[in-house]
Amino acid sequence: MSNETNRRDFLGYTFAAVAAVGGAASLVGMKKAWDPLPSVLAGGFTTVDLAALKPGKPETVTWRGKPVFVLKKTDAMDKDERDLIIGNDRFVVAIGLCTHLGCIPAWKKDVWKCACHGGEFNSSGKQTFGPPPRPLDLPPFGVKGTTIVLGEDGPEHKKIAAFLATQA
Repeated sequence: MSNETNRRDFLGYTFAAVAAVGGAASLVGMKKAWDPLPSVLAGGFTTVDLAALKPGKPETVTWRGKPVFVLKKTDAMDKDERDLIIGNDRFVVAIGLCTHLGCIPAWKKDVWKCACHGGEFNSSGKQTFGPPPRPLDLPPFGVKGTTIVLGEDGPEHKKIAAFLATQA
């Protein structure tokens, strides 16, 4: 009877161990399935260090699959209510899609030019020529020191957006 009891205990412990390992593996798999993909997490917010920008040379970053233009203005460029002012510097933040058909304009010296139908936008993102019906769109952003966080709805964005709403 002693051998039978030990054998029964061994089989019970073995079954319990296999069930525990299987249960743990299932929980790990379920957690991975529930967690958002890294690309989704990264797509929500994008940070841009404004201190690294050179005047007159826009940077293009990707936010939620869209190009976003960030331009540090030179002193010769027009001042505009769309400008983000940090210290003594002026910046333009705009979604880099032409408001006519969604093409991506290219920076040519001091304007963005859309190759599709000849639309032009000035250094502030306002349409100046061609078929675009409105200025480049403004993405939501927040400011933290000399860094902007695309995807946040900060007070600077709200101020510029409120001004743009009065112009429409």
